[in-house]
Amino acid sequence: MKVNFYVTCIGDALKANMARDSVLLLEQLGCEVLFPERQGCCGQPALNSGYVNDAKPAMKSLITAFEDNDYPIVSPAGSCTYAIKSYPTHLADEPEWAARAQAVADRMQDLTSFIVHQLGVVNVGARLPGKAVYHPSCSLFRKLGVKDEPIALLNNVEGLELLPIINQETCCGFGGTFSVKMSEISGEMVKEKVQHIMDVEPDYLIGADTSCLINISGRLTREKRPVKVMHIAEVLMSR
Repeated sequence: MKVNFYVTCIGDALKANMARDSVLLLEQLGCEVLFPERQGCCGQPALNSGYVNDAKPAMKSLITAFEDNDYPIVSPAGSCTYAIKSYPTHLADEPEWAARAQAVADRMQDLTSFIVHQLGVVNVGARLPGKAVYHPSCSLFRKLGVKDEPIALLNNVEGLELLPIINQETCCGFGGTFSVKMSEISGEMVKEKVQHIMDVEPDYLIGADTSCLINISGRLTREKRPVKVMHIAEVLMSR
């Protein structure tokens, strides 16, 4: 199967290992991965801040970048996936662009959903001994309804034990620009999240949205906690 890969800004600029492992994982599962070079920022920071009109050039550029073919578009970030799926609403006053946005949005899929539902795979042959906590990001879990897919994949990682924590589905406090606008509240939220994580003393914190992982990792580092933070793609490529 041919698929387009949407790398995201964080994957491109900050977490190249996550992007690399996402591509390697897809290739390992038999996909031919295409990378439209004209892709850029999805405009999510501006959209989250209410600057919809300012985000439109980025939105239209991304739509154009993915119109060269009709293959699925796979992203390793729920937040960016949701942002692109919201394009038709933001472009509703421009019917032609709204239709083009819908065609792209319909092809957007989160990495874990694509693997489980499109490829029909739950065991990718990964091995990672140790105990882990999985953090369900709000964009993935609440907005896209992706709840069971990451867990199904992680439950089939040899040697990995998933540990439940108190308020597991509570937001980590990042929320994109929320962490900047409401920094004190955000700080208390991630502090509480880390407290619940450390109550079970895991070896790993795993998530499917790098932005949340960066936020939680920052708090873990400040508290000098010996927990390795990993994107699910990195876990699924462990051997």
